[in-house]
Amino acid sequence: CIGLVKSIPTMLSVHAEQLNKTGFPTIHAVVLLEGTMNLTGEPQPLVEQLMMVKRMQRIPSPLFILEIWKACFVGLIESPEGTEELKWTAFTFLKIPQVLVKLKKYPQGEKDFTEDVNCAFEFLLKLTPLLDKADQRCNCDCTSLLFQECGKQGLLSEANMNNLIAKRTADREHAPRLKSPENANIQPNPGLILRAEPTVTNILKTMDSDHSKTPEGLLGVLGHMLSGKSLDLLLAAAAATGKLKVFARNLSTKAASVRALLFDISFLMLCHVAQTYGSEVILSEAGPPGEVPFFETWMQTCMPEEGKILNPDHPCFRPDSTKVESLVALLNNSSEMKLVQMKWQEACLSISAAILEILNAWENGVLTFESVQKITDNIKGKVCSMAVCAVAWLVAHVRMLGLDEREKSLQMIRQLATPLYAENTLQFYSERVVIMSSILEHMCADVLQQTAANIKFSATGVVTMPYWNFLPAKKPIKEVLMGVFSKVLEKGWVDSRSIHIFDTLLHMGGVYWFCNNLVKELLKETRKEHAMRAVELLYSIFCLDMQQLTLTLLGHILPNLLTDSSKWHMLMDPPGKALANKLQTYFSCLQCHFQNLHLQISQDHQTSDC
Repeated sequence: CIGLVKSIPTMLSVHAEQLNKTGFPTIHAVVLLEGTMNLTGEPQPLVEQLMMVKRMQRIPSPLFILEIWKACFVGLIESPEGTEELKWTAFTFLKIPQVLVKLKKYPQGEKDFTEDVNCAFEFLLKLTPLLDKADQRCNCDCTSLLFQECGKQGLLSEANMNNLIAKRTADREHAPRLKSPENANIQPNPGLILRAEPTVTNILKTMDSDHSKTPEGLLGVLGHMLSGKSLDLLLAAAAATGKLKVFARNLSTKAASVRALLFDISFLMLCHVAQTYGSEVILSEAGPPGEVPFFETWMQTCMPEEGKILNPDHPCFRPDSTKVESLVALLNNSSEMKLVQMKWQEACLSISAAILEILNAWENGVLTFESVQKITDNIKGKVCSMAVCAVAWLVAHVRMLGLDEREKSLQMIRQLATPLYAENTLQFYSERVVIMSSILEHMCADVLQQTAANIKFSATGVVTMPYWNFLPAKKPIKEVLMGVFSKVLEKGWVDSRSIHIFDTLLHMGGVYWFCNNLVKELLKETRKEHAMRAVELLYSIFCLDMQQLTLTLLGHILPNLLTDSSKWHMLMDPPGKALANKLQTYFSCLQCHFQNLHLQISQDHQTSDC
């Protein structure tokens, strides 16, 4: 008895450690998925999804909040350098505090929510290696900044905030110092992101003003956004706080200005926003016909995107022939394009047909290489948006050509992608070229991969396409799926790289193939703990498209297993039991989906068709 009593403190400490080690892969995956692929999404759907998982899995509030922060720090550490790192920083320091503010409104139990947040942070402080790695990556004390932000949002009392900061400060005295001379003077991203958020609000106020007569003020603001990583910082802050759509909308309306520089900067920024955060950010709400901004129309009909095939002979690429002829003559004869008295929207719409005429003339020997180079220099040397529109059409055109017919089109893309640094003194030209090169690289990625062609884009100092082409060459996608799932199962949670691979495989193989093969992998497990972990990870992966994958599982995969007696052995304990226990969650997902659908239909007054 004495030995048992003496062992109680040890037992309690072991139990506490066990709590810290308890992982919840679904919460982890939901947060990672949101931070990696949906920074611009409204926080409320994320809140509801997290709360549903919390209730289904009966997760205690402190561990629930802890898992959210763990996922944020893992995402921050794993994120590729550049834009993705800024997006993750904004997600962690701006969006997640907003999510927690909304979670605070839900009944959590007997404890006050701020006490649960404090308890979660106390647990987090014990994960020293994770926090040290995040601090090394961000070159600052991440948790102290986070505590301060949560204090501002009313998620921590001042006393608890100061206590947590003091604990982490003391702990950091023993942390490894890996500051190199190169990054000693670099400002940490978390601090920059937190300062960028109020700047976005000020920029939006500036954009709301009338600049039709004196555009210099707006031009100065937008021009200085182009320098360094200012644009990506401000866009990330705007995306995390729900202001990006307003920013894009204001930019679309300002792009109608006849001022060449203002038009060019606006056009390039909107292209960058669409490629970084998705074209849906640009799309306006349904409104009266004739009020759709120019860029939105161009983006939907002319802009190449992943998975989007454009027809180079589409009417959008064939404007008024007289305008095309005058543009060709201007490009061919003028040694210096005049930037005044031009309608830039018309020029951008006419450039595709002009490029076709120039290309035909070059292929038929009417124009020399030097003449074509002079024309492409005219296009890219003043207004970078014209080069973007020209390459957009060339990408669509190259897709339709045979391998032996593509050389001149690819040469023209190369010429348009090469900036005229040495001889250009135009305002903000070097900054505009950096964005143009990034846009062109994204546009050309698919077609260059297909043709095995090589085009050198202007170096921007960062990896512009960090998640591009993850799948190994010449390897069946089923093998890739099995290999990645095996690694995830061994690790116990889904990392951001695996999320991207799973997402690519889902789109390549289709919902049924993806779901069927993952269920087969689950049913191979013969140990209870592995089966439970596998089914938990399966649910995590299904977060990529919960609605379609759940419907496929319940409507096709399971009925096939249950009605075929030759497959019944696969459903035996432990994998079959683990899957059956998880079905309650899937039914809850379906119920939640249909409730939301019914609510939406009711709001649209279309219940007669239901």
